[in-house]
Amino acid sequence: MIAGEKKAHQQEKLVMDSNDVARALTRIAHEILERNKGTQDLALVGIRTGGVHLAHRLAKRIRDIERTDVPIGELDITLYRDDLAVRKDQPVLRKTTIPFNISGLKVVLVDDVLFTGRTIRAAMDGLIDLGRPAEIQLAVLVDRGHRQLPIKASYIGKNLPTSREENVRVFLEEEGEDDRVAILTEFRGGRS
Repeated sequence: MIAGEKKAHQQEKLVMDSNDVARALTRIAHEILERNKGTQDLALVGIRTGGVHLAHRLAKRIRDIERTDVPIGELDITLYRDDLAVRKDQPVLRKTTIPFNISGLKVVLVDDVLFTGRTIRAAMDGLIDLGRPAEIQLAVLVDRGHRQLPIKASYIGKNLPTSREENVRVFLEEEGEDDRVAILTEFRGGRS
């Protein structure tokens, strides 16, 4: 580090612990079942990466409640993003795996954080390229506001008012972390 340069640190403010995350997912699973009157013609599609883990957890909770399996898909939206031309880094392509025909199904898109709505728009474009669902619903663990597109979640674990400068991060067991949601704030420390 150069003399006089300030070192960046991140401060983490916990907003949901593992129990809060578990309760939110259980509630969302019940709401999905109530709105759709069960699991008939229902499918879950997680948006890579956090949304995929949450979709699998929701499917397990639905199976525990209804004693039936719901098909699960995994969607990579990289090529559908509207900022590809302005990004400096090369996008990392991951695999889209939807091993069922989505046409005619009620598809619940699952993501971890809803922010501007651009990720969800890209996900809907990706889904529609694969078929014509009867309906697309949206389940998110956290809705932090600041929409740039007219997109609204059907199921929300927690509404979390934030400033645009704050960074909301969902940490999950599947990624080697303790389940939690935190607001990360970067600040510059003194000289080193």
